[in-house]
Amino acid sequence: MSQSNINPYGAVDLSGLAKPAAPAGATATGAPAAVTDLVVDVDEAGFQAVVDQSMTVPVVIDFWADWCGPCKQLSPVLEKLAGEADGAWVLAKIDVDANQQLAAALQVQGIPTVLAVIGGQLVPLFQGALPEPQVRQYLGQVMQLAEQLGMPGGAAAGGQPGDAADDVPPGAEQPGAGQPGAEPPAGPEMRGGLGAGPAGDPAFEEAQQAMERGDLDAAAAAFERVLATTPGHPVATLGLAQVDLIRRVSSYDEGEVRRAAAENPADVEAQARVADIEVATGRPDDGFDRLLGTIRRTAGDDRDTARAHLVRLFEVFPPGDPEVAKARARLSSLLF
Repeated sequence: MSQSNINPYGAVDLSGLAKPAAPAGATATGAPAAVTDLVVDVDEAGFQAVVDQSMTVPVVIDFWADWCGPCKQLSPVLEKLAGEADGAWVLAKIDVDANQQLAAALQVQGIPTVLAVIGGQLVPLFQGALPEPQVRQYLGQVMQLAEQLGMPGGAAAGGQPGDAADDVPPGAEQPGAGQPGAEPPAGPEMRGGLGAGPAGDPAFEEAQQAMERGDLDAAAAAFERVLATTPGHPVATLGLAQVDLIRRVSSYDEGEVRRAAAENPADVEAQARVADIEVATGRPDDGFDRLLGTIRRTAGDDRDTARAHLVRLFEVFPPGDPEVAKARARLSSLLF
């Protein structure tokens, strides 16, 4: 294997190894580790938790053994870099002597071997004790691949969505959705909604009230004020993404958009607009499926445009949303 670049096309689908999920971060003794742990010991029973966690944050796997001298050189480097990453990726350590069947299933032929799991796909990285600068290069490429999947980074990326909202029944249309000049909906029909902002924060109260009365400019301005003082604030980021979606959908002529998409399946812009409507009217799985199909059918710039729009739609849902996790896994299989 080249020592300078990840080959994502060597990725392996891990669905065949799926077992009943163990607690996230389960240790080799079976005791659950704290969800904030950046370095965890994993055994065969807990490997499904690694696959599950990879849907929201990349997991780097270090295959090692106590008798392995090069392992003792590499492991401290990986642990140091995991600490520096502060949750942007998680290090899972697997003792090959104690987990021989798992090592064989993952085709580990020597140690130390380092792999990554990104969006449910196993990506080979390198074998042997590399110097820290080269290890950093590989990890940088892991994060680039994760970014292509629209994967949220950081240890706090595993938040749970709120209570499910009632979806619009399949085939039903939200009155006025997508019609030029129609009053925009108060908010997308999406599970979890905006979630709760900090208690008593006037900016979030103002934004929520503006969303409810359909004043998108005021809502956007309120969210932007929060982001100006707290860049990356998850609730404000989510709210602004939802406002942007409603703005887009409100500018569409739904009939024309759907005709264009039906007549030309390769028209990425038309497919993306219909996907916007489907997501905004409570059918995210339909919108995600449409764009995943477009990615499958296209190549080059068109394919990248469809991928970027799909990732943009992921951003209107809270981290951990189950439909987003499934779509991200499917996107991973298409990209790899």
